[in-house]
Amino acid sequence: MMKRAGMARKAALGLSCLAALAGCAAGEGKPTGLASTPVADPYPSTYRAYPGAPTALVGATVYDGAGNRIDNGTVLFAQGRVVGVGGADLAIPAGYAQIDGAGKFVTPGVIDAHSHLGVYASPGVDANSDGNEATDPSTPEVWAEHSVWPQDPGFSRALANGGVTSLQILPGSANLMGGRAVSLKNVPSRTVQGMKFPGAPYSMKMACGENPKRVYGSQGQVPSTRMGNFAVNRQTWIEAQEYAAGDHEERDLGMETLEGVLSGDIQIQNHCYRADEMALVLDMAREFGYKVAAFHHATEAYKVADLLRENDVCAAIWADWYGFKMEAYDAIPENAALVANSGACVVIHSDDPNGIQRLNQAAAKAQAAGERMGIAIPDAEVVRWFTLNPATAMGIDDRTGSLAQGKMADVVLWNGDPLSVYSRPEKVWVDGALLYDANDPKRRPVSDFELGQPGAGDVK
Repeated sequence: MMKRAGMARKAALGLSCLAALAGCAAGEGKPTGLASTPVADPYPSTYRAYPGAPTALVGATVYDGAGNRIDNGTVLFAQGRVVGVGGADLAIPAGYAQIDGAGKFVTPGVIDAHSHLGVYASPGVDANSDGNEATDPSTPEVWAEHSVWPQDPGFSRALANGGVTSLQILPGSANLMGGRAVSLKNVPSRTVQGMKFPGAPYSMKMACGENPKRVYGSQGQVPSTRMGNFAVNRQTWIEAQEYAAGDHEERDLGMETLEGVLSGDIQIQNHCYRADEMALVLDMAREFGYKVAAFHHATEAYKVADLLRENDVCAAIWADWYGFKMEAYDAIPENAALVANSGACVVIHSDDPNGIQRLNQAAAKAQAAGERMGIAIPDAEVVRWFTLNPATAMGIDDRTGSLAQGKMADVVLWNGDPLSVYSRPEKVWVDGALLYDANDPKRRPVSDFELGQPGAGDVK
């Protein structure tokens, strides 16, 4: 039977790298050892929330991220968790610092389900291009977290300008199977382990369409067509089924990831533009029994919105990027509104270090496009597109994405309506810790890579 070229070599290389990394880690603690299951993490999160103080936001308009609006609302949080959300009559316990939000707005922290910060870090030079292992059409063995550079200035800019508190870092889209994604909390850290969202499930990035066939077809190898894309994917899933049914005597890092997908422990984030290809991917997911959490970019999602709804798949999309390649030609600015109107899950994503700073504005543009065609979507529901829905696509909606009792206190106080181009974050809390304050120069995080550089603000 045909086997994917280079798998055995890569598996051996992966084992040697793991051994080396375990040895390097010995200086800071005992090595965690090799994973015993496909989804066990030999590099677990060491994330610890920054210290915060019991806080009451009072008098603001509150969008809870779950589709609700509270005028003259109150949001309470302490010890890293939301304690209560309600109206002006919500009792404030003793010892809470009160912040007057009159005339302002409160939302959950913004979440980007599609980012390449850290793996395509700023400045955008070849030396910082670590998002695509474009050496084989299928590289499920690579993990994005092993390329993340925590000093990327994009992280602090996303926090300060966009209110982004969590984000999913994906490999690029050159490959059919690009490797594991990682979910991060947007906090300053020396290490990626110190940013890893605690307990977040893994996802695997896949890509269909133009990118894989262009990258590998130009090298005179499979795939060079869309049918080649699907043939390579199906053959690889067949091999993964055989591996999962085997004795696991010899480890294979790529197959471990694919086994995790087949077992339901790792979900799929699929780069896909065209409606027909999304339908084909859903057919293949049924054939092999795995779950597609979201189609990313999904410029033609409006054509298959009913299929997305029926299969519980999110469409992670831009507001209005289109026409930059053939598979993006039938994009329309009403995409998000049509998908939402069908009852399917809409996520506004960035895929861009500047766009991640303006996800709220992108959502407002998509809302306005819907209104022009007669689809009126309430502001409170639009806020869900960049808070709770991306959390759902990432599998972390039970912990963040909405302002609900017991959830992480990831909170943004906006100086105006978050769906206005004139508004921006005034304060941002991550797990109840105030990490950004527009009115306090000491609460404006800047990457140490750009300290003292032109454009670094009022750093002296």
